[in-house]
Order: sequence, then structure tokens, then C-alpha cells
Amino acid sequence: MFIQTEATPNPATLKFLPGRAVLSTGTLDMASKEAAKQSPLAERLFEIPNVGGVFFGSDFISITKSDGDWQQIKPAVLAAIMEHFISGAPLLAGDATAQSDADEFFDEKDSETVELIKDLIETRVRPAVAGDGGDITFKGFKEGVVYLTMKGACSGCPSSTATLQHGIQNLLRHFVPEVTEVRPV
Repeated sequence: MFIQTEATPNPATLKFLPGRAVLSTGTLDMASKEAAKQSPLAERLFEIPNVGGVFFGSDFISITKSDGDWQQIKPAVLAAIMEHFISGAPLLAGDATAQSDADEFFDEKDSETVELIKDLIETRVRPAVAGDGGDITFKGFKEGVVYLTMKGACSGCPSSTATLQHGIQNLLRHFVPEVTEVRPV
């Protein structure tokens, strides 16, 4: 098994590509050992010193370090991922599921605008963000402001504010005149 790695815009996060599906639907963002209990692989990764976050996407795993140097952390992460996939163990424990973003908020009169915003995020923004080892999801729309949740490599990334304000905000404003601003939740 060959696992590729890619740098992300967040220097604290490295993207690992195992060459196979990781999650069939959704994403899973675990920022603590407690949250990692829903995945045997995530639990194992959190046992590695200086692993501060684990994010599962469709075909990648993003690891965020809390401290230390990638040269010391990376070999242990590669070994844990390889051993997990070779063993055939399940990625998720018991009844754990990928995260859904069902707790959205918006006024019913804005439902057409929200559908357009969601479509733009799904087709134009999410693929680019996933390429950087993260995910972004719609959270709400109120008084012209779009609220988004950033996960994985995007969460805490130094360039995430620029991505939101210059990239995503400009895109949404261009296609959806009702949008005045984009904010992270």
C-alpha cells in the first residue's frame, strides 16, 4: 500500500491520501481524543505525540499537529494509516456516522437563494477546499450574510480568512446579489 502526502495551505496540517475510499459520504472532524472514540483509526492516530486533530474526507485523511516537526510525526501517522487499512478494520466504531449539517438556519422566504448558495458551495467551493485537505459547509443565511463552517485543514488555517472573504464571498456575491458578506461559524 502506498500512501501519498500533500502539503495544505495550513502549515500545521498534512493531507494523507491512502489511494482508496475513506468515507463514502460526508466528513468527520475530530479535534480531540474524546471525539476520536468514534473511529478506531482516529483513536490510534491521537496516540501519536503531537497529533491535535484528525479529519476524514471521501478519499483523504488530514492530520493537524499541535506541536513538533512533521519529520518526526509523519512516519508514525503513515504507519498507523497503513496498518489500519491493511487490517480491514472498520473506519467507524459501532453506530458512529459521518457528520451531517442538519442544524441550518435561514428564513423560509430565502429558500430559493439558499438553494443557489448551497449549489455554488457544493459544485465550486467544496471540491477546491477538499483539494486542500478540508471541507466547508453551509450553516445559515440571514440578512445577506452567509455563515459557513470550515473543517479539517481549513479550520484554523492562516489563509482561511482570505479564502472566505476574497474567494468565496466574491464568488457568491457575483452569482447571488442578495449576499453581502460571508462569515465563519
